[in-house]
Amino acid sequence: MKPWLCLVFFTSAFLIWHAEAEFFTSIGQMTDLIYAEKDLVQSLKEYIRAEETKLSQIKSWAEKMDVLTSKSTSDPEGYLAHPVNAYKLVKRLNTDWLELENLVLQDTTNGFITNLTIQRQFFPTEEDETGAAKALMRLQDTYKLDPETLSRGNLPGTKYRSSLTVSDCFGMGKTAYNDGDYYHTVLWMEQALKQHDEGEDTTVSKVEILDYLSYAVFQFGDLHRAMELTRRLISLDSTHERAGSNLRYFEKLLEKEREKPSNKTVATTEPVVQSGAYERPLDYLPERDIYEALCRGEGVKMTPQRQKRLFCRYHDGNRNPHLLIAPFKEEDEWDSPHIVRYYDVMSDEEIEKIKQLAKPKLARATVRDPKTGVLTVASYRVSKSSWLEEDDDPVVAKVNQRMQQITGLTVKTAELLQVANYGMGGQYEPHFDFSRRPFDSTLKSEGNRLATFLNYMSDVEAGGATVFPDFGAAIWPKKGTAVFWYNLFRSGEGDYRTRHAACPVLVGCKWVSNKWFHERGNEFLRPCGRTEVD
Repeated sequence: MKPWLCLVFFTSAFLIWHAEAEFFTSIGQMTDLIYAEKDLVQSLKEYIRAEETKLSQIKSWAEKMDVLTSKSTSDPEGYLAHPVNAYKLVKRLNTDWLELENLVLQDTTNGFITNLTIQRQFFPTEEDETGAAKALMRLQDTYKLDPETLSRGNLPGTKYRSSLTVSDCFGMGKTAYNDGDYYHTVLWMEQALKQHDEGEDTTVSKVEILDYLSYAVFQFGDLHRAMELTRRLISLDSTHERAGSNLRYFEKLLEKEREKPSNKTVATTEPVVQSGAYERPLDYLPERDIYEALCRGEGVKMTPQRQKRLFCRYHDGNRNPHLLIAPFKEEDEWDSPHIVRYYDVMSDEEIEKIKQLAKPKLARATVRDPKTGVLTVASYRVSKSSWLEEDDDPVVAKVNQRMQQITGLTVKTAELLQVANYGMGGQYEPHFDFSRRPFDSTLKSEGNRLATFLNYMSDVEAGGATVFPDFGAAIWPKKGTAVFWYNLFRSGEGDYRTRHAACPVLVGCKWVSNKWFHERGNEFLRPCGRTEVD
């Protein structure tokens, strides 16, 4: 196959794979960007070598001509008295200098520019950069990391340390500002200003930083600090029209506040402050504080009394013939609702094969709109997932059969094996696995999601726990293990205690796969209980 045909084939395959890709939602797919950047660096180095060769030739010519002209200009007539010198002068000016001109005009950028142009169509988009910035802010909030910690790259379990520049911090602040998020605007613009004041070399000016920071501070009602920052801006750039206009406006507001009775509380002069910073605004998630505390390993309600009720054992699937000789190690993670962990469920080879099968199919994970029932992407679920059928590879059927043997439930009415890879700050906020929507078409034919079998296919250096805010449990990923719980009581009613979440991945790459077992086909495998909550 010709080289250019190989390039076209690779490019087409890459384009199909990453069409409208959201790179920040999957670390697994972001690895492709590493190799793309490496290829660009090699292309750039080849361009530099070509330029250096060209400049070396030009320099050699210049040095040679410098020696020659020094000699000829010292005695022009005497020099030209020799006929060979006269001939060579004519030849140089008619031919040799033209060749030098062609050398100087020679374009060595073609290879690099062509490669860059091809690669650029697969680069992350503005949406990716915004998503990546918001992911860092999500990690900052969930794990209570100050901007200084993130900027210096002081994260646990990191092998390759990296830091943020003034420009990076400024970009974070701008992303928050454009999203109307003044809380993070203040935090990141302050960090950018701090690093700028420390003398870090940057193309971002203090005026630009102060412009955003002063307005964001004003949005929190901190009028005095907004004026202080604006005055500092004007001292650096007295011609800044917007700053001058803002300062006059702030002064008028302050004058009005002074005219009001002193016993009245005024929002514009008394911002809400917490721990020396502005308070983080409340959002749509009622259990936000509990959820994030569990992600940090705080507030886990594992009491000594509960611990005594948890055991480990060998599990043979109720004397399943396939497991009698080689039962699985089973460990209680929680007593009520009962959550268990199984060890050595998937081998490293099986995990790698499943990842290999899933990676080309990965697409942004969706959620069902509670009002319309339509599948859509959401900021509270940041990952990519794919669905594997048994026909895709024998390993899929093998893993499915193993889950059936362990649980004693049938996979005939279960959903396909879902494989998920979490991206930057990848998470899935608190949710139920079982459906609470009467319009779900699968409820009539297959019943509700009876149980969840979750395989951890990677270790995670920091973060990424599975947490249950209702009863305060946190389960940490461990490669090759799996956790299992029932989403429904034996009566078929949903167990609302099983509302759970996948915490943001702080450091690492999280891969999981799961199987949702449905009610149909399991009526006699898990019979009804005597009461509604059995």
